[in-house]
Amino acid sequence: VSGVTVVTDLAVAVVVGVIVAALSFAWEHAKHIFAIEKTDEDGTKIYEIQGPLFFGSVANFKDLFDPKTDPDKVIIEFKNSRVADHSAIEAIDSLAVRYIAEGKELHLRHLSAECRLLLKNAGDLCDVNVLEDPKYFVADDKLA
Repeated sequence: VSGVTVVTDLAVAVVVGVIVAALSFAWEHAKHIFAIEKTDEDGTKIYEIQGPLFFGSVANFKDLFDPKTDPDKVIIEFKNSRVADHSAIEAIDSLAVRYIAEGKELHLRHLSAECRLLLKNAGDLCDVNVLEDPKYFVADDKLA
């Protein structure tokens, strides 16, 4: 920013500084991904992912899981997350390979339509069982 002040003027330097700070904040904030871990009544472990899954959060995403100690069936819940790019698909695929190597099942649940399309377009790259979401209907109050 100081260099911009020398080359141009203070007003331009302030604008550049604000833009750089905003981009830096957005980048750091977007990398935060975490999981809420639950176990249901039949012993299935459920990871509820919070935050976007993209190239900037892939390393943190991979660290959330431990196939060696997890039960035989694991579900990754994407209700509060999005699969954003090819790096995210590769991260899911490598995670599936780790679970398969341990002889365990990995399922994905509540993917948005766009995320399912990304996985479908990836074809053979991603070998994970995507659980279909239940069909929801709106109740109708009409008496006729």
